[in-house]
Amino acid sequence: MARDPQAALVALNRFGFGARGGASGDLVNAASDPRGFVKAELLRPNGALLEVPGLQRTPELADAVFVYQEEVKRAREAAARSEAPPPEPAAQTRGPSMNGAETPMATPPSPAPTMGANMAPTAAEPAPAKPAPQPPLNVVQKTFRAEALARLQRAVLADCGFTERLVAFWSNHFCISANKGELARMWAGSFEREAIRPHVLGRFADMLKAVEQHPAMLFFLDNQESLGPDSRAGQNRKRGLNENLAREIMELHTLGVGGGYTQEDVTSLARIITGWSFAGRNSRNGSPGRFVFNANAHQPGTQTLLGKTYPDDGIAQGEAALADIARHPSTAKFIATKLARHFVADDPPPALVARLEGAFRKTDGDLKAVTLALVDADEAWSAPLTKIRSPYEFLVAGGRLLARVPEDPGFYLASLNTLGQPLWTPAGPNGFADTNAMWAAPEGMKLRLDISAQLGSRLGNNLDPRDLLDLVAAGAASSETRQTIERAETRQQALTLLLMSPEFQRR
Repeated sequence: MARDPQAALVALNRFGFGARGGASGDLVNAASDPRGFVKAELLRPNGALLEVPGLQRTPELADAVFVYQEEVKRAREAAARSEAPPPEPAAQTRGPSMNGAETPMATPPSPAPTMGANMAPTAAEPAPAKPAPQPPLNVVQKTFRAEALARLQRAVLADCGFTERLVAFWSNHFCISANKGELARMWAGSFEREAIRPHVLGRFADMLKAVEQHPAMLFFLDNQESLGPDSRAGQNRKRGLNENLAREIMELHTLGVGGGYTQEDVTSLARIITGWSFAGRNSRNGSPGRFVFNANAHQPGTQTLLGKTYPDDGIAQGEAALADIARHPSTAKFIATKLARHFVADDPPPALVARLEGAFRKTDGDLKAVTLALVDADEAWSAPLTKIRSPYEFLVAGGRLLARVPEDPGFYLASLNTLGQPLWTPAGPNGFADTNAMWAAPEGMKLRLDISAQLGSRLGNNLDPRDLLDLVAAGAASSETRQTIERAETRQQALTLLLMSPEFQRR
């Protein structure tokens, strides 16, 4: 083993998704230069982008979902006319597998009766029944699964996984929920690809603008329904101001609770961003699924936010406000604290938070500079590995160690649902919690044990868990863990114990 196996374990687990199995040599490479190994991914141009053939942009996905909804409507109308029950999507039975593709097994429709050449229906014989209309292909679920597979494959294959960890962090910070509706489910992956990935190593202000103007976020927090009370649309309709997006921008995306804003600031920001919307199915403002500024819905007049006055410059009013919020001192502190909590400890060292906050303010929110400050901080390497991997991190780490590149997302999606972290589907706009109290609860660990036992039963015969332990931690593995695995009665049991060991579960 090379120089520092403990630092290699920190590099791979704290900053990445753990070592890959096979002949990757991840632990050896990380041990020779732990900080350089972590930083290497940050130096790759456009390394965070995810460009996979077949994945479409948000406007094209909007077109597809609107066409699908129209097809479903027509199918239901046809079913009603034929007095048949409304068609439902064909039930699919899938067998979870870490690697093998899951083949949908849908019951095919019964073939229509056929008649011989010399046969004709008689008066006593009813005409052949028309087959029930078949439902259209569920393009929403197909798209969601394709986006999930692309994300999972990238995470399992990455050298370290640091960049993918950053993507997951920021995607959870600026979260939407796929449960909001078909548009949100259709856009969950494209939102991350378009608004998050291009900016994880760029400027926070650019990410903030991209997120708040993305149709997925506007739809998730209902800003397309927000009308300025004195706007032309507001005077003609009964709807008024919706403060959802404005509140979450300040409370969850930038300043944080206690960040120095008031309820009046929330209302003021809500007025400022009225008119921020997206083109819908029959929009006159542009192609469906594109961000639009609806001047008729925008609240006219000058607004005051956080003590600063913003003239009514249309869309520029909101963009100026976001730019100022992005560089606010409270934003720097809030982001620095969340990053340190995610990567290092539930109660991060104050000196580390101060270092990240300083880097954020000094560079005007340059996230690459802030991230490098995190990697360079001694506190990030000396703090013990006490944080429990989230379900997503646990499953990706398992795929990496077992050298199982997913060919179908079914196993991962089902397991994430079981473990309480359904992909792109948090319970609220604050995202999934990032603490041990959330993920180390007894019931959650029991469910992890069940999944680990399934993997052990399925794959244990073909693997030597002792060799895998050397790939995971080598000299950094505790004697207790090594003895536990060596004393296991079977390889299946040993693999299960390895997947539940501190060296694998903690980061």
